[in-house]
Amino acid sequence: AAGLTPRAVIGDMDSLGETARLYAGRLHEIAEQDSTDFDKALRNIEAPLVLAVGFTGGRLDHELAAFHVLTARPDRRCLLIGAESLVFLCPPEVALDLAPGAPFSLFPMGELRCASQGLRWATDGLVFSPAARIGTSNEVTGPVRLRSEAPLMLAIAPRAALDAVIAGLMGADGAWPPR
Repeated sequence: AAGLTPRAVIGDMDSLGETARLYAGRLHEIAEQDSTDFDKALRNIEAPLVLAVGFTGGRLDHELAAFHVLTARPDRRCLLIGAESLVFLCPPEVALDLAPGAPFSLFPMGELRCASQGLRWATDGLVFSPAARIGTSNEVTGPVRLRSEAPLMLAIAPRAALDAVIAGLMGADGAWPPR
């Protein structure tokens, strides 16, 4: 609809239907049904940072599956870009030059600690867990620095912070090992 043509279409092709003929020669079918198309694509491309569009909003189960893939592939830097929000897995250490007053949330996908600077409510010493403590609706007070002890913390920033988040992820220290 945007007038763009993808270089590659990766997935099991179960929902492509008649559209497949438009992409002849660009289809990379991975027939297994044990993973999502997002996971198939993320594990089969090489890029220093993947910008993923179309995985948020819409069906909640698909959005949750995309969040799962971020934690299942911690060695792949990936930014989910939604209509209103950006979601990414925190690298071991990341600095983000975000605007003061901007909302910023941390959502754990498992139990971990994640130290912070530049947030209204500091997170140092807190134990996060999806069943106990989450970090919804924090607020940026200055440049944000996060140090996460495990590849289990999702960060959520406003879409307006796209350039700052890309810069932060590209300059982030360390990488999580593949699982």
